[in-house]
Amino acid sequence: MGRISLTALNVRRTAVAKLKAKQITQQPSWLNIVGDIPPAQILVRQPSLQHPLTKVRTRSLPSGKTEQYVQVVEPRKRKTLKDRHLFMPKRLQYEEDSLRSRFFSDHPWELARPRVVLETSGDQYKNADWSTGLIQPGVPLSGESVVQRQLWLLQNVPDITVSQAYDIARKEFYSLRRQEETRNRIAAEEARHMGAQFGKPAIQIGMKIENEMYNDWERWSRQVVAEQTQRTAAFEGSISKVEDDSIKEIAQSEGEPERPAIGTGVFAQQQKLESRSLRRAGQQAKASV
Repeated sequence: MGRISLTALNVRRTAVAKLKAKQITQQPSWLNIVGDIPPAQILVRQPSLQHPLTKVRTRSLPSGKTEQYVQVVEPRKRKTLKDRHLFMPKRLQYEEDSLRSRFFSDHPWELARPRVVLETSGDQYKNADWSTGLIQPGVPLSGESVVQRQLWLLQNVPDITVSQAYDIARKEFYSLRRQEETRNRIAAEEARHMGAQFGKPAIQIGMKIENEMYNDWERWSRQVVAEQTQRTAAFEGSISKVEDDSIKEIAQSEGEPERPAIGTGVFAQQQKLESRSLRRAGQQAKASV
């Protein structure tokens, strides 16, 4: 026997078939209602929908007027799609994403600037008019201002390219940043003139840490070089700096001319040291007598 389908679309069909075959004698009360008002959708899982990328542009017409139109960029289809990815939600694409990635890749230090995070209504961008520039009421100057300004230029200026809109918004941003830095520098100078003390700037603190790390590395490198020199001297049979200094000191005390000790054997130098020490002991014994 076949299994009865219990999906929303086949329930009425199954009931009608059973009535015709006289498997049931009484008509269900919901039979005509389901026929007049069928279910809204079937209970089958559908694959995820693709989300195309839409771009709004403005172009100039031969008549001299401008027209705003929409470009639809279909997502690239994959040749093979695995079963586990069939029902996964597809990625939402917006034009601002590519503009934002380009700006912050060119200006990575903008992400290092401190930001004030406050819980607001979220409508500060609703009343912003990006046709007037990057300065908007309630919106601090940041990379997002450049992105929104560039997007407005792309949507409203006829026949403008992405690079041209990016250059316009970027130059406006540079001008405002210079004004902001000049204003902050003047305010700091006025505060210092009135007796304010801000301590060491960040660059001096960073240079101090760098100098300390360099000094530590220099001490470590000198120690390593000294150990390697001593190890090499013991292996080759040459005289190290400590032994050479002791020979020079003995020669100076006895009034003999200094002779280069480098290149001679270790045993020969030890014999010279022993003979000189014995000679000095004999002279001291004669003087005491």
